[in-house]
Amino acid sequence: PPPKEYAPRRSKVSDNSMEQFRTGTLTGDLKEVPGIGPAAAKRLEEEGILTTYHLLGHYMKMAEMTKNDDDDMVVDTYLLNQQMWQFLKGASISAHRSAIVKAVSEKVASSFPAFHDANIYDDDDV
Repeated sequence: PPPKEYAPRRSKVSDNSMEQFRTGTLTGDLKEVPGIGPAAAKRLEEEGILTTYHLLGHYMKMAEMTKNDDDDMVVDTYLLNQQMWQFLKGASISAHRSAIVKAVSEKVASSFPAFHDANIYDDDDV
């Protein structure tokens, strides 16, 4: 059965491709995001997401802040990634949703570490 939520281990993108995107310089072309091909780029453009910058901004805009145990404001990474996965599903992107979410999440975290906590997926049995 098709997945119903984001699971980072479902990403079929190679570690090398993910690392190149995470550490590389953006061009703005949506197809530079691992998992986005011509069909997904077209669907995102129909949603008003025209560039990689728009996609990253859309992701960051969805972030909800919560207080952690130390009373610091932090991003709810789990919720944010689920919301992004659902956004992609709603945009009729059926392939590589988890890869796209993982790539966007890690790219944003490379500049804004509070946006991604990979440790929340340590117990993921998928």
